[in-house]
Amino acid sequence: MTPLHHRVDGSGPTVVLLHAGVADLRMWDAQVAELVPGHAVLRCDLRGFGRSPLEGGASYSDAEDVLALLDELGIERWSLVGASYGGYVAQQVASAAPERLDHLVLLAAPADLAEPDEALRGLWREERALVDAGDLDGATDLDVAAWLGPDADHDARDLVWRMQRAAFEHQVPAGEVDSRDLPIDLAAITAPATVVAGAHDFAFFTANAVALVELLPRAELVELPWAGHLPSLERPFETAHLVRAALLD
Repeated sequence: MTPLHHRVDGSGPTVVLLHAGVADLRMWDAQVAELVPGHAVLRCDLRGFGRSPLEGGASYSDAEDVLALLDELGIERWSLVGASYGGYVAQQVASAAPERLDHLVLLAAPADLAEPDEALRGLWREERALVDAGDLDGATDLDVAAWLGPDADHDARDLVWRMQRAAFEHQVPAGEVDSRDLPIDLAAITAPATVVAGAHDFAFFTANAVALVELLPRAELVELPWAGHLPSLERPFETAHLVRAALLD
């Protein structure tokens, strides 16, 4: 049995939504409401997020977990939509089974194509210091302020706070784990791809978006002047319509 808590809504061609590293499957609630007419929408909590447990000392691969879940559910083909870290997992899943992929949508996804900028490195250092000091509320406050763009409303900020705080509660007690990445072969991903970048995001993610579009065989870059790092939470319905349009390509 898969270790991943998951939900499936609707019917039709399958769309898999992979959450950001400060979130869980709840980040996609608005998108599900827009995509369900005409799609089967699969969401999961990666290990250490939401309702998926993380054991201390665990050795696992998030991409392998997602592939195992798809096989367990008997899903032969799918489209992938990944936000931030979920977009990195999506690249691994797509590389492992490119013949089963219909569409790929990457929202502010990292890649191994650019170096982190100093602002991002500084955020990581500050977060690490707060976590090491046991100030999980402070670390959560820091992340909410850093990752959401100016258009995010109070409800979005509250949801990200609750999702990130829950993730810390899973991950901090687990300590060191062996989380393995699968190889990424962008040239093998021949399905239509939409790569989204936000003008208010860290430079690292914008640079990676440009590089991804250059290396994916059938990719389009969509630049959002209003967006930070989490457009699906900042303008949920606008982002849902963007995703729906990408899935029709």
